[in-house]
Amino acid sequence: MGLFDKFKEVTRKVSEVENNIYHEKRDYLEIYERNLELEREIAERTEELNDANKRMFTLQHIWDMMNSSTPLENVLEAIVNSTQGELGYMHCALIRKCQDENGDFMRIIAQSNDPLIDRLNNILGTPGIQTRRLIYSPESVYADTMKQRTIIQTKALDLTLGAIMPDVSKDTIEKIMTNQPIKSVIVIPLIAQKKEFGWFCVFSAREELAGTEMDFLGLFAKQIEMAITIADLFQAVREQAVTDALTGLYNRRYFEEALEKEVQRAKRQKQPFSIIGIDLDFLKKINDTYGHTFGDIAIKTIADILKKNARSVDVPARIGGEEFNVLLPGINSEGATIAAERIRKAIESIEIDTIGHITGSLGVATFFEHTDNVEELLELTDQAMYTSKREGRNRVTVAQPISETYWQEIAVNTFLDILSKNKIPKLKHLSKELCAKLKTPTNKNEMSKESLYTVADMLTKLYNPMHSAGTVKNKVLMAVSLAKRFDLPKEEIDNLRIATLLYDIGNLMLPQDILQKATPLTDEERNEIKNHPIIAAREILQPISYIQDVLPIIEHHHENWDGSGYPNKIAAEGIPLTSQIILILDQYFALIEPRPYRKKLSTPDALEIIKADMGKKWNENLVKEFISLIEHDIV
Repeated sequence: MGLFDKFKEVTRKVSEVENNIYHEKRDYLEIYERNLELEREIAERTEELNDANKRMFTLQHIWDMMNSSTPLENVLEAIVNSTQGELGYMHCALIRKCQDENGDFMRIIAQSNDPLIDRLNNILGTPGIQTRRLIYSPESVYADTMKQRTIIQTKALDLTLGAIMPDVSKDTIEKIMTNQPIKSVIVIPLIAQKKEFGWFCVFSAREELAGTEMDFLGLFAKQIEMAITIADLFQAVREQAVTDALTGLYNRRYFEEALEKEVQRAKRQKQPFSIIGIDLDFLKKINDTYGHTFGDIAIKTIADILKKNARSVDVPARIGGEEFNVLLPGINSEGATIAAERIRKAIESIEIDTIGHITGSLGVATFFEHTDNVEELLELTDQAMYTSKREGRNRVTVAQPISETYWQEIAVNTFLDILSKNKIPKLKHLSKELCAKLKTPTNKNEMSKESLYTVADMLTKLYNPMHSAGTVKNKVLMAVSLAKRFDLPKEEIDNLRIATLLYDIGNLMLPQDILQKATPLTDEERNEIKNHPIIAAREILQPISYIQDVLPIIEHHHENWDGSGYPNKIAAEGIPLTSQIILILDQYFALIEPRPYRKKLSTPDALEIIKADMGKKWNENLVKEFISLIEHDIV
């Protein structure tokens, strides 16, 4: 091979090496560029993941608040501040759609705390945007989102702001828009329980939003709607728990809680307070003549009068049936009498269709002035109210000092006599404990009805393990409410209270295996149980001289209206009404409590059984009044 051929061969090999190097370099460059692209993609995905984590964290935080007892306004404040701060928006606000006599309008109910809102308020001056009545325009983006039920993003910030504040000048709007970083606003409609609640507004520094971002904001809006729904339901439940269903006034439970707080305040500040008791006159006559619907109308009429005449600090409540109380903080007897007379005149002046005019009997008692014991205060109010009834109705009576023995004092002494003398052998091991609960303190005014109810519940539990605490108190309250519907005098009502505490005490003398038997009773066992009224009245209670007027109520509380009851088979008007009241209460509570041989019944099922025995076990009027009492849930 010649020199030229060798040179040519070398040149070819060099060229081949250069080609190989060039291709390898190109491959390396492609790999490098692909790695750069992959790194950029990883960074983008990492940023998206971080954003998603932030959003999920924010959602979790809000969800935790929604599942706690946090008030709605705090949840909404957390939502706007979390969205603005954690998710990088410039500003966030929650706007509510409102309505009054002038039509629809908008009001900001929560907004994030940031420099932009401070700047806006400085330019607007007073009032700031958060306290303004914002205009709801049918041509605005807010109306469009509601109509379309969709999220809308707009860059027309000046138009959006001008639409809700048409009274603000164009120069001011232009000043607000100048030198600020917001490029768009996202308006998200909020629909809670199929009602138009308002809007969630997010102000962004970006003109365009990613699809995932819009999806997230939609999800966020659902959480807000759920928070609003939960808050509304919670409020509804709370209102139902403290208000009377028929009248919308506070119920007995709320009144008693408010009274307890007012006693503490009065003692701390050495200030009086008063209670006005109101009883609708002739409710039974209204019910019998026109029907219970008109009776309810009369009751609601008085409730409306109490609402109109109450101060913001007063507590008007429906206590039971046609009976109401008004708690007047800081008011002495003179002021309370003036307020009571104003209520009386307002009731008298109203004319109801079909019924005509109604009236009420009112009583007034004042803490410190008449007594410094809350139980006695309620008793004095009750006595004053019934004095008004006895003296002709439609009048106001101020309480007088009690000159007669309290019914609860008689009941306490009766229990103490039974326990201390061991009249019931199976109570011997409990007698010291129960007597300690009942012992009348040195100051009689410290005595409480609650100790009576507690002891009566404990005794009932001994022969009926399925008995629920608080049942005795409910029985007494319902018994009194029923008795008042029949205009029974106070003396009979007090005897009924005592009888309701004691009527079943004879069961403590019966064998436990009979009372708790899950199978049908034999005739002999049934006859033994039928003896318990006689045992209670004649063996346990008869030796106690000061409750002789109570004994007939207890002895006849199992007599039936048709004469088929026991122990004496008396019938109809021969049975004391107070005994009939105890019988119907005893039957009702027995039905709604479980027994060894059956499950407890629902209230409607129990009432159906009671209705079926109308004219047999009890008289028709009593059943009607009792069902009215239960259905209105006034105890």
